[in-house]
Amino acid sequence: MRLHKEGIQTLLIGAVVLAGLPLTIHHYAGEGPLFFTISGFCILIFLLLLNFFRIPGKNLVIDDSKIVAPCDGKVVVIEEVFEPELLKENRRQISIFMSPLNVHNNVNSIAGLVTYFRYHSGKYLVAWHPKSSTENERTSYSIRHKSGREILQRQIAGALARRICWYVKPGDEVAQGAEYGFIKFGSRVDLFIPLEAKVLVELNQNTVGGETVIASW
Repeated sequence: MRLHKEGIQTLLIGAVVLAGLPLTIHHYAGEGPLFFTISGFCILIFLLLLNFFRIPGKNLVIDDSKIVAPCDGKVVVIEEVFEPELLKENRRQISIFMSPLNVHNNVNSIAGLVTYFRYHSGKYLVAWHPKSSTENERTSYSIRHKSGREILQRQIAGALARRICWYVKPGDEVAQGAEYGFIKFGSRVDLFIPLEAKVLVELNQNTVGGETVIASW
């Protein structure tokens, strides 16, 4: 199993803390019920951390006529909205919520040229809150497809997520399904696609980043 680079420091610190707690209890109280309970709890927490920062193998969909999911998670919003930050027109918003049990790396939904990127500081409302898309800490970036179509992807921090990482900048040529960022511990990604694109997912559907086809054009 490969681990994501954003998790190495967290896992090392977690290993020290989670190993130190039962060892301290063992030193003062011996091998009693408390020691075994705390040891089991610490092992569970560390396994959850490993699960969170793992990099699973995927069968990426590479197709210029398809828009793929930007992350693993569950579709929580499919609606027509006005996108005011960059596109300034009505778009179809598709939002995917990532629970702490999901892999949290984010990928490019299409291939193309990065034409815009901006980081916004903000609040930490729960990721499914309607205002989280415009009020939470977030990044927005757009990709222009070779056909001239453009989509906007937005990473949104949630109540637990307090760090957004990104690896793209304006002028970059990006590949479909390639990683562009990571969000730690519970969050969501919004995707703003053209209204004429045919949506191929449903509410509450689970997605796999880079594999699940969100829409076609």
